[in-house]
Amino acid sequence: MRLHRLDLTAFGPFGAAQSVDFDELSAAGLFLLHGPTGAGKTSVLDAVCYALYGSVPGARQSGQGLALRSDHAAPGTRTEVTLDLTVGGRRLEITRQPPWERPKKRGTGTTLDKAQTWLREYDPVAGAWKDLSRSHQEVGEEVTQLLGMSREQFCQVVLLPQGDFARFLRADAEARGRLLGRLFDTQRFAEVEKRLAERRRTTEARVREGDADLLADAHRMQQAAGHTMELSDLSPGDPGLAEAVLTAAALARSTAREQLTVAHCGRLAAESAQAAAERELAEARELARLQRRFDEARERAARLQERADAHEEAQERMRRARKAEAVAPALELREAADAEHRRAAGAEAHARARLPERFADAGAAGLAAAARRAAEELGGLEAARRAERRLAGLSAERADLERQERADQEVVEEADAWLAGWEETRAALQDRITVAQEAATRAEQYAAQREPAQRRLSAARLRDQLARDTEDTAERERRARERVLEAKEHWLRVRERRLNGIAAELAARLQAGEPCAVCGATEHPAPARKDAGHVDREAEERALAAHQEAEAAHDHAEQHLSTVQRALAAAEAEAGDEPTDRLASAVEELESRHARARDAAADLHAASEELRRAEHERERRTALRQEAAVRSASRGSRREALDEERTALESELVQARGDADSVAARAAQLERTAARLTEAADAARAAEEAAERLKAADGRLDEAAFRAGFDTPQAAADALLDDAAHRELQRRLDARQAEEAAVRAVLAEADTATAARRPPVDVAAAEDAARAAAERLRRAASAQDAAARRCAELDRLSARAATGVRRLAPLREEYDRVARLAGLAAGTSADNERKMRLESYVLAARLEQVAAAATARLHRMSAGRYTLVHSDDRTGRGRSGLGLHVVDAWTGRERDTATLSGGETFFVSLALALGLADVVTDEAGGVRLDTLFIDEGFGSLDDQTLDDVLDVLDALRERDRSVGIVSHVADLRRRVHAQLEVVKGRSGSVLRQRGHCPSARRGRGEE
Repeated sequence: MRLHRLDLTAFGPFGAAQSVDFDELSAAGLFLLHGPTGAGKTSVLDAVCYALYGSVPGARQSGQGLALRSDHAAPGTRTEVTLDLTVGGRRLEITRQPPWERPKKRGTGTTLDKAQTWLREYDPVAGAWKDLSRSHQEVGEEVTQLLGMSREQFCQVVLLPQGDFARFLRADAEARGRLLGRLFDTQRFAEVEKRLAERRRTTEARVREGDADLLADAHRMQQAAGHTMELSDLSPGDPGLAEAVLTAAALARSTAREQLTVAHCGRLAAESAQAAAERELAEARELARLQRRFDEARERAARLQERADAHEEAQERMRRARKAEAVAPALELREAADAEHRRAAGAEAHARARLPERFADAGAAGLAAAARRAAEELGGLEAARRAERRLAGLSAERADLERQERADQEVVEEADAWLAGWEETRAALQDRITVAQEAATRAEQYAAQREPAQRRLSAARLRDQLARDTEDTAERERRARERVLEAKEHWLRVRERRLNGIAAELAARLQAGEPCAVCGATEHPAPARKDAGHVDREAEERALAAHQEAEAAHDHAEQHLSTVQRALAAAEAEAGDEPTDRLASAVEELESRHARARDAAADLHAASEELRRAEHERERRTALRQEAAVRSASRGSRREALDEERTALESELVQARGDADSVAARAAQLERTAARLTEAADAARAAEEAAERLKAADGRLDEAAFRAGFDTPQAAADALLDDAAHRELQRRLDARQAEEAAVRAVLAEADTATAARRPPVDVAAAEDAARAAAERLRRAASAQDAAARRCAELDRLSARAATGVRRLAPLREEYDRVARLAGLAAGTSADNERKMRLESYVLAARLEQVAAAATARLHRMSAGRYTLVHSDDRTGRGRSGLGLHVVDAWTGRERDTATLSGGETFFVSLALALGLADVVTDEAGGVRLDTLFIDEGFGSLDDQTLDDVLDVLDALRERDRSVGIVSHVADLRRRVHAQLEVVKGRSGSVLRQRGHCPSARRGRGEE
C-alpha cells in the first residue's frame, strides 16, 4: 500500500482546504510530521484512517462522525476527506463526507445531511477515473479485502503508536493476548475454546439431566420400597451414581419379594379363621331364629284364646246370613215394586199439578178425552199461521225499502257535497301543473349554464396553481442559469490555468534527442516543470463537462418554464380575471338554483296524475247520483202494494188469535194443553198398575220369611249381609282357622321344640367375632396386594433405571472426551502442564515470529547488545505462553522487558512495532506496506542511539518504503529534510510541505 495524496476540507483543526503530497514526501524515504502540541499532527493520520475505514481510532470517533467537523470551518463548507493511494496494484481514490448539520436553504435553522462515500479507480488504458461504488458498506468491504487488515490492525501496523508498544512491553500476558488477538484475528481459536466449553456444558447438562432422571427413579424405588432401600449421598454427575442405584435397586427387589411371601402366608391363615367364624355365626343365627319362632307361636296361641267369644259370634252371624239368603229374592222384588209405585205416584202428582183446576178430579179416561178435543182445535189454526208469517215478511220488506231509501239519500247528499267543490279542486291542480312546468323550463336553463361555469372554475383553479408553479419554476431556472455561469467561469479559469502551465505539460513529453514540438530543438537544458497547482487536460475536460451538464440542466429548466407559462396563459384565457372564490360562489349558487328548480319540476307528474284521478272521481259520483234517483222512484209503487196486502192480512188474523197475542201464541197454548192432558192420563194409568204389583209382592215376601224361620220379613232383612260384609266376615273366619292350624304346626315341629329347650344364644358376640375375622382377612389381603404392587413397581423402575443407564453410557463417554478436550483448550486440564489456552498457544507462535523479526532491527539499533526472545514461563499463579524477555549480550543474562530504561524501551518498542508490521503484513496475505508512520518517543534517545535508529528507519528505503516520523523534537527537523509542518492559528491549522532537498518546491499548503 502506497499513499499518493491526501486532501482535507473542514476536518479536525483544519478549517480550510489542505493537501498533502505523499509522493513528494516519500521520495526521500524518511519524512517528518511536526508541529506544536495541539496543532493537528494526529489529525492527519486520523484523516488517512477515516478515508480508508470511515472512522478514526479510539475515543475520537463520536457523535456518528459529527465531531470530525472543524469548528473553524465556514457554515456552508462541508467536511470532506479524499485519499489517493495504490493498493494491490490498483490506483484508487476514496472520498468520504461525514454527516453534517448545514444551514437550511429556506428559513432559519439547520438540517442534517447524511454521510457520503465515493470510490473511484484509475484506468491506465483509458487514462481516466471510473466510478466503482457510492455505498458505505461496499467501499468498506472492498478496502478491507484489498488491505487484508481491520482498522485496529491498520492503526497498529501502519500508524505505529510507540506509546502502545511501550505499554505492550510492560504489559502482562492477558493484556498482550488481547492486543495480539486483535492484530492476528485469533478469534476463531477463541471460538473453538468457546465451542468446546459450550459443548462440555451441553453434554454435562445432558448427563446431569439423565442422572437426575436416574436419581428420581431411585427415589421412587425408595418410596415404593417403604424406605427400606438405602441410597448413598450422590448427586447428578457423580461417576458411581449408576452402579450405586442399580445395586440398591437389586437389594430392594429381593427384600420386596420376601415381604410378598410373608404376606401370602398371612392371608391364607386369615382366610381359614374367617371361614370358621362365618360358620359359627350361621349356626348362632339359625338357633336364635328357631327360638324366636317357638316364642312367637305361643304368643299367637294366647291371642287366639283371648278372641274365642268374638269368633263364636261371627260364626252365628254367618249361619243367619246364609238362611236369609233364601228370602233375598222376595225382598228384592218387594223393594223394586215399592220403588216403582213411588215413582208412578210422583209422576201422576206432577202431571196433575200442571193441569187447570177443573181437571183435578178427572180420571184417566176423562183426561184422554180432553186431550183429543184440544188437538182437533189446534188443527184448525194452520191457515192463520201462514197469514201471520206473511205479515211478518211484509214488515221486513217494508223496513228494507226504508233502509235502501235512506242509503240512496246519503249517496245523493255526499255526491252533491263533493261536486260542489269540484271547480276549486280542478283550478288548484291546474295551478300546480303550471308551476311545475315553469320549474322544469328553469331547470333546463340552469343545466345548460352549469357546465361552462364549472369549466371556468376548474380553469381558475388551474390558473392559480400554475401561477404558483410558474414562480417556483422561474426560481429554479434562475438558479440553473447561475450554475451555468459559475460552471462556465470555473471552466474558463481551469482552461486559463492549463494554458498558463501548458509549457510544463509539453515538457513532460520531451525525450532526450527528440525534437521539441514547439521550438524543434533536440536539446532540452531547462524544461519547464509542473507546479503544485498544475491543471492537466483531464481536469479541463471535467470542468467543460460540468459546464455542459449545467447548460443542459438550464435548457431543461427553460423548457419546463415555457411549458408552465403556456399552460398558465391558456388557463387565464379560459378563466379570465375573475377571482376563484367568486367563481366558486357563483357555481355554488347556480347548483343550488338548479337543485331547487329540479325539485319543483318533479311535482309535474304527481299533479297531472292527481288531476286525472279527480276527473274520474267526478264522473263516478255523478253516475251514482243518477242511479240513486232512479231507484228511489221505483220503490214508491212497491210500498203502495205492500200496504194494501198488509191491511187484508191483519183483519184475518184478528179473528184467528182470539184472546192471545198472536196465532202462534194461540197454537202454542193449545199444544201445551193437549200435551199436559195426555201426560196426566198416562201417569194416572201407570200409578194404578204399580199399586196392584206392590200388593202382590208383599204377599210373596210374608210367605218366604215364614218358610226361612224368621218371625217377620224385617228380621230376615236385618240378617241378610251384602257382598262386602259377607266377604269380610268369611275372610275373618278363614284367617282364624288358618292361624290356629299354623300355630299347631309350629308347636309340633321337633327342631323348634328342641331349640326352645336350649338356653338363649348370643348372636351379637358371634357377629363381632365374624367381623373381626373379616377385618383381619382384609388387612392380610391388602398387605399382600401392597407387597405385589411393590414388587411390580420396583421391577418396572429397575428396568427403567437399567435402560437409562445403558442409554447414558455413550453420552458419558462423549462427555469425558469433550471435557478432556475443553480442559486442554482452556488450560485447566492437568495434562496441560503450562496451563496455556489454545488461543494463547497460537499467539505465542505469532509472538515468536514477531520477536524474531524485531531482533533483526534491534541488533542494529542497540549495536548488537539486545535480542528479543519469547518466553512461555508462567508468571505467578497465572497462565504461561505470552512472556517477552530481552537478552543483554553485555551481561549474558535474560531479563524482563519491563526492566528497560526509557530510551531502551523506545527503540525496543520501535523494533517490535516494525517486526510486528512485517508479520502482520505476511499474515494479511502479503500486502506490501510502502508507507508507515511512527508516533513520538524520539526525545528519550541520545544522539548516538538516535542516529542508529534513524539508520534503521532509513534502511527501510531499500525495500522502497517511506517512513513518516511524527514528533516535535527539534533535532529531528535538522536531521530529516522532507517535512510536513502543521501550523496552528486562531482561524485553524494549515499544512506546510517541504521536499527532501533544500531546492525542493514547497507544498500547496505553504502560502
